[in-house]
Amino acid sequence: MRTQPDTLRPPKAGELLRIWREVAAQEENETVRGLLCNARVLALSCFRDGERMFDGPEAVLEDMTAGEMETLLRRLARGAVSAPAGVNPAFDAERFQAMRERRK
Repeated sequence: MRTQPDTLRPPKAGELLRIWREVAAQEENETVRGLLCNARVLALSCFRDGERMFDGPEAVLEDMTAGEMETLLRRLARGAVSAPAGVNPAFDAERFQAMRERRK
């Protein structure tokens, strides 16, 4: 991903349901359906300097890896709507802690 969002705006539950229904009606493959749904959610949710970062789900899929998408979706699920100042927004604290514990 070229740049990280500075704000995540989670969609309402009704919007998530609409996205899922629309994608499910168009796509049978579960993996593809998941990627398309996630891309649509991120296209609506990712903002940088007050502006949407992506023109649509296709732009998300072109710009981000599946892992990057997952990281942002986890932040959304946790309710972490903004990146802490001076902190790498891609930093995974849980993974870091697990790695530290393995080293002991």
